[in-house]
Amino acid sequence: MTWFLFLLAYLLGSIPTALFFGKYFFKIDIREHGSNNPGATNTLRVLGKKAAIVVLLVDVGKGALASLLPAMFSVQIDPLYFGLVAVIGHCFPVFAGFRGGKAIATTAGVLLVSNIWMFVIAYTSFFLVISLTKYVFFGSISVGISLFIFSLIQQDTFYSIVFALFTIFLIFLHRSNIRNFINKEEPKINDKRIKNDRINPPASL
Repeated sequence: MTWFLFLLAYLLGSIPTALFFGKYFFKIDIREHGSNNPGATNTLRVLGKKAAIVVLLVDVGKGALASLLPAMFSVQIDPLYFGLVAVIGHCFPVFAGFRGGKAIATTAGVLLVSNIWMFVIAYTSFFLVISLTKYVFFGSISVGISLFIFSLIQQDTFYSIVFALFTIFLIFLHRSNIRNFINKEEPKINDKRIKNDRINPPASL
């Protein structure tokens, strides 16, 4: 049962929300537009607010539902583990050629269910860092760093290891953003050039 639930968590995370939404409503592969990332931020950049809200809510919901699996099936395992498996599924989705997003929305859903204080700390850091730097990828990486620091303060050695690895994972996922930043090509959230990536929505939207 446990391994089945971990597989289910991965499959939940693997649902490529932004990719499906882009292909069904806009007839595009969002991985070929904007930052090429099939996540909520790039959906906002390319497809607009309505699409981004849908993608965000579904991606958050994937993480939350995966974290609820142990409670739903009476399995005595930390829900965070199932949530992290869903995050891996989101980043490397079997339904989308293992080309997925960058973990932030799905991680939010995981923390909302597994540890609300971690959620508050991580996403306060996320929005604060973005507001100060104007770079989304800095805010994203700060999620892992803030969770790692919190685990150190709590003196939880195992969580410290988990979130240290998670931070490295986030850095890996955002390696293209880091490269663009070094080359002075990474756009800020208020960069007017981002508007050039917007695709006109169909009349139904």
